[in-house]
Amino acid sequence: MAGALAIRSPRTGPLSTAAPPPPTATGYRERSRATTALVTGIVGLAAGLMTGVLILLCPVAWLVGQQELTAIDDGRRDPANRSRANAGRIMGIVGTALLVLSLLIVVVVLAVTVSDQASG
Repeated sequence: MAGALAIRSPRTGPLSTAAPPPPTATGYRERSRATTALVTGIVGLAAGLMTGVLILLCPVAWLVGQQELTAIDDGRRDPANRSRANAGRIMGIVGTALLVLSLLIVVVVLAVTVSDQASG
């Protein structure tokens, strides 16, 4: 009688015996996000340098690329995508450094402007 009242998950059966996700077509448990890191890094750098706004994507590329490399090292994702993930991570690091540098320049310019207006 107790077995009839057990809560069941539609994907895995009883909740107490949840199985790991099935392998993907490549044989790894998780799908790769290396292309996401690469595209986000390219868009963040290229469009960010042209418009200034999309450079905010660069920290995302850094994060996704780093997570992908960690998953590859843990054996959860295909190591064939390592170079794409690393390229996205590096573009994210470069873009983030440019973002921080530009923010520092804006802060310095504002501080100098406020200082000149207060003294003059």
